[in-house]
Amino acid sequence: MFTDRVLSGMRPTGRLHLGHYHGVLKNWVDLQHQFECLFFVADWHALTTHYDTPEIIEQNVWDMVIDWLAAGVDPAQATLFIQSQVPAHAEMHVLLSMITPLGWLERVPSYKDQQEKLNEKDLSTYGFLGYPLLQSSDILIYRANRVPVGEDQAPHIEFTREITRRFNHIYGKEIGFKEKAEEAIKKLGSKKSKVYRELRDRYQEQGDDAALATARSLLDEQQNLSMGDRERLFGYLEGGGKMILTEPEALLTRASKMPGLDGQKMSKSYNNTIGLREDPDVVTKKIRTMPTDPARIRRSDPGEPAKCPVWQFHLIYSNAKTQDWVQQGCKSAGIGCLECKQPILEMVLAEQEPMHERARMYEEDPSLVRNLIADGCEKADRLAQETMRDVREAMGLSYT
Repeated sequence: MFTDRVLSGMRPTGRLHLGHYHGVLKNWVDLQHQFECLFFVADWHALTTHYDTPEIIEQNVWDMVIDWLAAGVDPAQATLFIQSQVPAHAEMHVLLSMITPLGWLERVPSYKDQQEKLNEKDLSTYGFLGYPLLQSSDILIYRANRVPVGEDQAPHIEFTREITRRFNHIYGKEIGFKEKAEEAIKKLGSKKSKVYRELRDRYQEQGDDAALATARSLLDEQQNLSMGDRERLFGYLEGGGKMILTEPEALLTRASKMPGLDGQKMSKSYNNTIGLREDPDVVTKKIRTMPTDPARIRRSDPGEPAKCPVWQFHLIYSNAKTQDWVQQGCKSAGIGCLECKQPILEMVLAEQEPMHERARMYEEDPSLVRNLIADGCEKADRLAQETMRDVREAMGLSYT
């Protein structure tokens, strides 16, 4: 039974390439075996910057999901869904916007960075300003406590943590909270109740963060607590009120080292990509015609691997023995550029072969993809509604 929940999403930009695989999808495949994972298509996020080209979104969604499945993301292990098909994301976004200071949104680093990078677009929109809060809503609505991000996205997680603390501070003031928390402690049993109290005292009296972490783990392991009692005990630990929303932690991931065919970062905008499901003949042609060290004009000219885009691929795909062979052969002109490229070609095609196999049935019958996404959306909606019931109640909107 997983006690941690991971949430991650991708904008539907169309078919994915090996940069996406090495930067994100390989990590997702590993995470789905360790945690309860929810992976979603961030189609509303796509509209924050591409609101004027909606025609590209729908087909991009299905192409991208097939690429996820081809890469090894398993719908039996993880929940796959589309953001816009779970309307509670929008409700959570609206409700959180009521308490979010404008200055918090304006200081998110990516706000001005993106405006500068995409200066050909009019991004002076409410949607673009508010997209970090929509990201927070995506996370908080599932009470996800782990979010895999690169270092550049870490400020978004810290922003989400601030929103969580602000919400819990404003709305976590439950009448009779202390009495209800004390009753919940008794449900832990005498031994665990004693441990919980000791850890709580150590944290509140001495600021012992290790005690806080241990107490949280203790609560995570309890199967007999209701969601309400669990939230009360999390809040009671820190001396506050009921913990309605869960503070997420950034699960820092390494930046993708996958180069493009020209040595720059692999990106569609540079036209230097190898698609996850690209035809083997096309991949073969792309690799065989990759640029190499410009000093090697003739086969007999020695080269320098560090100046060659092909060497960057060897750093990812080749073992030490092959890398030594490249270094010696290139510098001595003992091997030609096509010889150097051959191991890369073989390894890339071998990496893609199971992807083609996994994707085939979804390519042949698109209804399979739509059905598994429909199931994922239904499950995601159930989880989201559990949180929304507590949020509505806390904000005086339950009307029951």
